[in-house]
Amino acid sequence: MLSKRIDPTAGRKAAKIEAQNAVAATISEANRLAVEHKTVNDLFCEWLRDGVSRQDGNAELRRSFRKDVLPLIGDRRLRELTEQDLLGVLRTIKSRGLNRAVVIRSNDMGQMLRWGEKRKPWRALMADGNPADLVDAGQLLDHDYEEERNRILSPDEIRELREVFDRLERDYASLASGAKYSGIRPVNVRVQCAVWICLSTLCRIGELLKTEWRNVDLNKGIWFIPAEATKGRKGKRQDHHVFLSSFATAQFNRLKLDTGHTEFCFPGRNGQNHADTKTISKLIGDRQCRFKDRSKPPAGRHHDNSLVLGKGTKGEWTPHDLRRTGATTMQMLGVNLEIIDRCQNHVLGGSKVRRHYLHHDYQQEKSHAWKLLGERIEAIIATNSPETQ
Repeated sequence: MLSKRIDPTAGRKAAKIEAQNAVAATISEANRLAVEHKTVNDLFCEWLRDGVSRQDGNAELRRSFRKDVLPLIGDRRLRELTEQDLLGVLRTIKSRGLNRAVVIRSNDMGQMLRWGEKRKPWRALMADGNPADLVDAGQLLDHDYEEERNRILSPDEIRELREVFDRLERDYASLASGAKYSGIRPVNVRVQCAVWICLSTLCRIGELLKTEWRNVDLNKGIWFIPAEATKGRKGKRQDHHVFLSSFATAQFNRLKLDTGHTEFCFPGRNGQNHADTKTISKLIGDRQCRFKDRSKPPAGRHHDNSLVLGKGTKGEWTPHDLRRTGATTMQMLGVNLEIIDRCQNHVLGGSKVRRHYLHHDYQQEKSHAWKLLGERIEAIIATNSPETQ
């Protein structure tokens, strides 16, 4: 090295730098290849951890993606993901007759991909565009499918529902012990109470199923729903006080005879937590099987049409339709629309100045509205239907 007029110390330093550069180049290439090979599942895991926070702790996202999405495209490299891959997922869901699930899953996949599109390293992997932007889930839906439901129960259907509950109990009680196994069981008292409470308070079914008995004061007739149990984006939820009518109080008292020994109004099977928020909806849907596209009855679940109302001419009804029915009934009774919104615990808009200075809680107005609704429901179900008169 000296003969070549190279400083040996500098030569060793240069050799070391060259070796380090070679190592860095190797690591950089390995990292590049690792990024190039990132999959939909990798994006999903990071999105779930850092990009989305839903009220149930993302439990439903995990369940639905593991069932419908990841088995089909989870191992697909993100840079190779196409519109057809996403449509394949949606078509598989649609083959089970689940229009609503198609819409929800399309929205969820689109949300995940749009989140990745704005961030490294995912953005570079979608250099040719976001495939979700090319998907139109509406083309896969049935022509008569309506995304926005407007189903309400008429007074005759409300009356019929009460009569169905009573008739099923009478018919089942009259069966001989040997015939009870094959007979149609009556609707569980918890389901009945949930139906009447949803109708008479305008609550969401999820809010009701999460309720703890410590938040229900039957002596004062007040049901407190904490903000964390309500629906809405984080930071936009608010506590809600429901002033119970005598009708709603009677339903809670009836429910307390069944579950009052537990912490929750609707305890789960282990008694350590509340029932799944979809439980009541499933139980009601199982008794309207004519509207379900099922090749066989679900194992261990009801499969009959005992809760089909009005001969099915208006289609299936759900617990959320009860909330809409109660609100519409209040409107028909002349209740101010803003009071109805407050009874439904809608987060109302308005200027910041107004929200800062105006703090009336509308307790009397809401209490009167719920009282009117309870009295109306009592009057409806106390009257015999034309068929039974």
